[in-house]
Amino acid sequence: MNFEEFLDDEAPKAPANEETAEETSDGEDADSIDVQKAVVESLAADKAEQAETIAALRAENAELRRNIAELKKDAAALAERAEAVKRQMSEQKTALEKVGDVLAINADNGLSNKVSLLDRDIDVPDRFVGETRDHVIEVVREARDKAEAEGRLRRAQVLEGVLAANEPEGTLAKKRAALEKLFAENGSIVSGPVIEQLEKMGISHKNGDEYLLPAEIINRNY
Repeated sequence: MNFEEFLDDEAPKAPANEETAEETSDGEDADSIDVQKAVVESLAADKAEQAETIAALRAENAELRRNIAELKKDAAALAERAEAVKRQMSEQKTALEKVGDVLAINADNGLSNKVSLLDRDIDVPDRFVGETRDHVIEVVREARDKAEAEGRLRRAQVLEGVLAANEPEGTLAKKRAALEKLFAENGSIVSGPVIEQLEKMGISHKNGDEYLLPAEIINRNY
């Protein structure tokens, strides 16, 4: 037997896939680079998104700060206005208390009517009890409201003192309300039945030859 042939057959041979191994190694490196690149791109995208979110939050925060500043300014103005109203009410209360004291003193010596309400011409008699008084009190009330709206404090105080000392009799308001109800129930039309009721009440529905509107009739009489 030729042992040399046997030894030659068993001798180690160089691997046939060395080139394949090198190619595999290069492929793995390329895959690793692609993965790293994808990770970097993902992180960059996340960073850009976070930057946009931060910018939006900063803008929103700035807007909220501006709104808070405006609200604080409004609150300060309201507080100042409330304080002014409080002072005004205190002044009116003090003035009314003084008016009450004066009326109480004059009531004892018969001068309360001269202080609280003006006299009237007796040649213009009342058509019903308390007519003149109710008209005057309504006028005073309207003047008081107007004075308050215009900021005429002293006038408002004086007129409020008159109103406090003079309650209306109430007949004027009742008659006006009854006339308004009559027109409302008849569609605001001066018809035959309405004219009949007006005549019973002693109220004219004409001005010369011209017929009056319901509002004009009310204003002319009450």
